[in-house]
Amino acid sequence: MELFACAHCATALTRPVSRVRFPVYAHHRVGNMPLPALMESGSYAADPDPSGPPWRPWEELAEARGYPPRRSGPDRRLSDGAPGRILLAPGDDIGTMTIPGRYEGSCCGVAGQDGPNLACAHCGHPVGAWVDDCSLWHAVWLEPDAIRTVPAGPALPVADWTDLLHDRHAVPPLDANGRWRYRYEQEASVTLVALILAAEGSPVVFQDDTAAALLDRGLRRHRPGAAGPAKRCALHGPGRPLTNRHSELALVPCHPQTGRPWPTPPGVAGIPLDLAIWRYLAFPPLRSAVHVPGPLRAELDRDDPPPPRRHIGIWFDGRLIGDLLARHPVPRPV
Repeated sequence: MELFACAHCATALTRPVSRVRFPVYAHHRVGNMPLPALMESGSYAADPDPSGPPWRPWEELAEARGYPPRRSGPDRRLSDGAPGRILLAPGDDIGTMTIPGRYEGSCCGVAGQDGPNLACAHCGHPVGAWVDDCSLWHAVWLEPDAIRTVPAGPALPVADWTDLLHDRHAVPPLDANGRWRYRYEQEASVTLVALILAAEGSPVVFQDDTAAALLDRGLRRHRPGAAGPAKRCALHGPGRPLTNRHSELALVPCHPQTGRPWPTPPGVAGIPLDLAIWRYLAFPPLRSAVHVPGPLRAELDRDDPPPPRRHIGIWFDGRLIGDLLARHPVPRPV
C-alpha cells in the first residue's frame, strides 16, 4: 500500500491506499446530473495519459496521441498537462483543504478544470482538485508534480476468484428499478470496443442469451458494416468453462484488484468484462416462484427483495466508444 505526501512539506495528504486499474472513462461526462464517486474508498489509480490544464487545440496534439487529425463537435481541445495524475475516492484525501475562491464549475458543484482547488492543509501548497459537478464523476485528483509516493505497508492480499464470485456485499450492476448503474454502462461500452476490435471486422454470434441481450444491439449500432464469416463468442470464467470448443472469442471477467482478465484457452481471444457485469450475465439472479398470500408476500419482499427487473436496456456511451475506437482503428473486411 502507499500514501501520498505533499512534495513541498512531506505532510501526508491521503490515508494508505491500494492501486487498482485506471478507469478509461474517468474524464468522460455522463448525462446531466450529479454522479457517484468513481473510486472505492481505500483505492487509487494513476492516469497514464496527460490530463488537466493547460489545454491546446486538437490539431496540435492529435496525431502524436493516435487520434484522428480532426474532431467534430464543440470540444476541440486536448490536455497538455502532465501524465500520472492520481485518482482517489472523496474522503481519502485526509490532509487537504479547499483553496478559497477556486470554485469554478456549473450548477451542481466544482469542476476542477482550471487548475488545483485543493491545497496541503499544512503548508497551503496547491496539490490537486476536488470534482463533484454535474455530469462529472465525484473524485479527488492529485497533481503528479505536487506529491510524492510513500510506502505505507504491505499490499492487500489478492482476493480469490471464488470469494469474488460469491461476494454477497458486491454492488449489482442494476439498481432497484432495473436500470443499469452509470459506471457499469461505461464498463459495458469499454467491453464493446474490445469486442469490436477482437472481431476484426467480422460479425459476432453470441452463444449465451444474456450476453446477446446486453451487447448485440450495441454491436449492430457501432459496427454496422461487419461482414464475412461470423466469430462465436461465449462466456468464460470461474464456474463457467467453455463448453463449445469452436468459440473464437470469450467474455471473461477482470479481477477488480489486479485488473488481470481470466485466462482463455489457446486460440480464444479474451474480451475483458467488469466482474459485476460478467457475474450478472453468467449467473443471472433468479427467484423461485413460491405462491404465498398477499400480506406474507409483502413481508417476504421486504426481507428478501426480488432481483431488479431486466427489461430496461443498457445505454452505450457513443462518445466514449468513438474516442476509444479512434485510437485503435477497426480493420475493414476485404
